[in-house]
Amino acid sequence: MNSVRASSRRPRRVSRPRPVEPERNNQERDEDVPADMVAEESGPGAQNSPYQLRRKSLLQKRTVCPAKANMEGASTSTTDNFGHRAKRPRVSGKCQDLSAPAEQYLQEKLPDEVVLKIFSYLLEQDLCRAACVCKRFSELANDPIIWKRLYMEVFEYTRPMMHPEAGKFFQINPEEYEQPNPWKESFQQLYKGAHVKPGFAEHFYSNPDRYKGRESMLYYDTIEDALGGVQEGHFDGLIFVHSGIYTDEWIYIESPITMVGAAPGKVADKVVIENTRDSTFVFMEGSEDAYVGYMTIRFNPDDKSAQHHNAHHCLEITVNCSPIIDHCIIRCTCTVGSAVCVSGQGAFPTIKHCNISDCENVGLYITDHAQGMYEDNEISNNALAGIWVKNHGNPIIRRNHIHHGRDVGVFTFDHGMGYFDSCNIHRNRIAGFEVKAYANPTVVCCEIHHGQTGGIYVHEKGRGQFIDNKIYANNFAGVWITSNSDPTIRGNAIYNGNQGGVYIFGDGRGLIEGNDIYGNALAGIQIRTNSCPIVRHNKIHDGQHGGIYVHEKGQGVIEENEVYSNTLAGVWVTTGSTPVLRRNRIHSGKQVGVYFYDNGHGVLEDNDIYNHMYSGVQIRTGSNPKIRRNKIWGGQNGGILVYNSGLGFIEDNEIFDNAMAGVWIKTDSNPTLRRNKIHDGRDGGICIFNGGRGLLEENDIFRNAQAGVLISTNSHPILRKNRIFDGFAAGIEITNHATATLEGNQIFNNRFGGLFLASGVNVTMKDNKIMNNQDAIEKAVSRGQCLYKISSYTSYPMHDFYRCHTCNTTDRNAICVNCIKKCHQGHDVEFIRHDRFFCDCGAGTLSNPCTLAGEPTHDTDTLYDSAPPIESNTLQHN
Repeated sequence: MNSVRASSRRPRRVSRPRPVEPERNNQERDEDVPADMVAEESGPGAQNSPYQLRRKSLLQKRTVCPAKANMEGASTSTTDNFGHRAKRPRVSGKCQDLSAPAEQYLQEKLPDEVVLKIFSYLLEQDLCRAACVCKRFSELANDPIIWKRLYMEVFEYTRPMMHPEAGKFFQINPEEYEQPNPWKESFQQLYKGAHVKPGFAEHFYSNPDRYKGRESMLYYDTIEDALGGVQEGHFDGLIFVHSGIYTDEWIYIESPITMVGAAPGKVADKVVIENTRDSTFVFMEGSEDAYVGYMTIRFNPDDKSAQHHNAHHCLEITVNCSPIIDHCIIRCTCTVGSAVCVSGQGAFPTIKHCNISDCENVGLYITDHAQGMYEDNEISNNALAGIWVKNHGNPIIRRNHIHHGRDVGVFTFDHGMGYFDSCNIHRNRIAGFEVKAYANPTVVCCEIHHGQTGGIYVHEKGRGQFIDNKIYANNFAGVWITSNSDPTIRGNAIYNGNQGGVYIFGDGRGLIEGNDIYGNALAGIQIRTNSCPIVRHNKIHDGQHGGIYVHEKGQGVIEENEVYSNTLAGVWVTTGSTPVLRRNRIHSGKQVGVYFYDNGHGVLEDNDIYNHMYSGVQIRTGSNPKIRRNKIWGGQNGGILVYNSGLGFIEDNEIFDNAMAGVWIKTDSNPTLRRNKIHDGRDGGICIFNGGRGLLEENDIFRNAQAGVLISTNSHPILRKNRIFDGFAAGIEITNHATATLEGNQIFNNRFGGLFLASGVNVTMKDNKIMNNQDAIEKAVSRGQCLYKISSYTSYPMHDFYRCHTCNTTDRNAICVNCIKKCHQGHDVEFIRHDRFFCDCGAGTLSNPCTLAGEPTHDTDTLYDSAPPIESNTLQHN
């Protein structure tokens, strides 16, 4: 493409500078010079004027400062030799050879205001010569006001444009500059440049006397002419393009030229280069180290959508060239192609401080192994992506502001790469950052927020590393991963999303590591439809929904995360999902810690699960997880709740200090509990009721406030080889038509006794050892004590209980045998059954006070069973 364009483009027109006439035309003086000064030089008394005397004296007695006729010593990148001469020996700070009184008067006595007025009529070369006369003239000739006027006359800038080295231009505030005269310093740095100033070249070359001393300056009418002058060696390649609109010039750059806009105020707004037929700028091989800056570059075809514009751009940067594009405004109204296209091996531009906005296509397109440095640009409101990276393009993109796009913010696809650092990407219509089709970008320290859909979207085998970014306030998920994609999401803050934090679905993978995920409206991490990510070392907290939600056959390895303070379950596993949750801390949730339901499976091992408002773990509706080696404590509604046909293998866990039972099994559930330690519960150890079953094998159940194992309401578990000991109530209690198989259990040192069976209960027992229990109930009965004395209203000792018809007790009241004998002696009483209760007579809830219990403890009612657990209402929020 480059060779075709190079051979087919039209030849350049070269505008050569006109020769300067040797004679001075007195009629063509500067209009600003006062008439009296003209008369002083040329009138009848001119030979006697002090100025004429000084000139004659200097010419006769010594050689004038050898300032050159042109500023050959000035360069575009240094201040050396700009009208300066070697220092002479000073004599008492005065100029030498002041023989003439007029010369002495001019140099020493003439007021500063007058000298400055005279100097204000000099051009820069004469001003430099005047500075060589003496110390006083040197100081006055460096006056910033004089140099500002000269500077603005040549360059138009209202602030000095500094050019300290090749490829570097910047404007400064003169009041804040450390040097006393930035105008002169900038003049020195820019002096050797040529100027494109339409209509001025003819005026300049036809008035040599008016611009005497500027013979070395070159002026051209068109940019093409100036580029031709570079090719023919007329100057070194520094071009100043002055205010104006330059239309349909063929700007093909094949050499390391420097082209800078020159205008007052906001320079780039005043210098506009536009093309309606071809790419506005084309950089070709040989243009390495070229520089274009401080101008507006537009491609504005008449037919916005014609396919023949497909290869046309505002800027086209091709193979083996590395120009610098700086402080430019770039606009493209064509609906195909892109505003900036960088393509080909060896293409490595530096594009910085540019505004690529309001384009009807892609803003910046990097493809075909191109690279480059893109820094501090404003990229906004483009019809397609703000940035496209494709086909092994690998740019470095830093501190860009990419926002309000009408499509995606950044789109990398088809093996595109790139390093994106500290960019602010927000309010784009689709995702802030999209990765597709084997693209593999690295995105670090960026802010990706307020996307109208998601933050980051990785799909169709996309990859990428997203590290230390802030991803927040996006309408959909902060990060989407789908369709066999495998990115690394590491060290990011993902928060306050209007939906979830990270959403992995459709066979997505990925490493989700070390992120802080919080405050999102839906789950912090959602895994579904056969996706299998690695999720580790994250903090997932304070969500308005759940922490981690695994459903629809989701998988994944979820390890060493901290999941806490979420509104719903810390972790949900449902609908055929099989994740592995290992070494996580799941705590302080407002509902359940880990919730398996609707055939949720998986492995839950070596986790700390604690301090939840509901149970630490719930299992229901066909779910069958493996739960092993976890520590589950501090649940306000128990440790583990298995209900509604839940299953599960619950092995080698430590379950303790829960407000209710360590393990609940109810409503036709049938889990297996092996080798668990269930202890120090504030209620019972294991409660099985409402048709619950289960195999309880080789567990240690000890130091619980209520029964070690309570079996009730038509339940039928198997207890085998368990040790149930040191309980503060009974070892095992079976009531309410429940049955059980008890084999090889050891039941010892429990306060109330070892095994208690309510009326009508039949159990199968074999090889159990019930020994050394404290038998506090039987001892209290034998001593004639009220059983309330040993139970208070917090325990439910199993013994015979009665009703008293004389005292009108109800079915909700129970009276122990000793109170019947003592307090209700002679009353009409009735034996009810042998079961769990506390004595209402001793509790003081009957009309007559108990004579055995001492001070009554007021209580509202007698409960015959432990309080049931609260089932999770998580499903109500799906």
